Amino acid sequence: MKISDTLLPEFDQEAAMTKSVLERCPEAKFNFKPHEKSWDLIRLATHLATLPGWAVLTMRQDSFDVAPVGTTGYQEPPAKTTAELLEKFTKSTTDARAAIAEASDADFMQMWSLLKGGEKLFSMPRSVCLRSFVMNHGIFHRGQLAVYLRLLDIPVPALYGPSADEGAF
Repeated sequence: MKISDTLLPEFDQEAAMTKSVLERCPEAKFNFKPHEKSWDLIRLATHLATLPGWAVLTMRQDSFDVAPVGTTGYQEPPAKTTAELLEKFTKSTTDARAAIAEASDADFMQMWSLLKGGEKLFSMPRSVCLRSFVMNHGIFHRGQLAVYLRLLDIPVPALYGPSADEGAF
């Protein structure tokens, strides 16, 4: 079995759960921040929606510099509507899924590096990066966004099991 064949079912499952959280982001609360140090809801939701697209960078480039010297660095413009947020998510997951599916096992074993200002932050095999830096990173932020929903009294979807709001997943 190919590595991509083992990753895609998990990717699809996580994407479906992430979509169920993103769908509940109310435009009227896009500026909500649970704490002064927190991102506002729309910045967090946009990051979560576009994060699967980092699989494309991981699988099709040897590295990515989040802040090349002389630039302001990588910034994702926040979505303006829930519909736009979901469009960003659909594009990023579709593109990511294709990049994962077309990769060979040898591609997954190649090293990938994250840079900032030309300085290497880390290097790891693409398979590890895909799992930790892309998928687990998204799971972390999805959990954060679910807390935002709870604080806003918006029903939290069932994810890995029932939530206090939904008895089944």
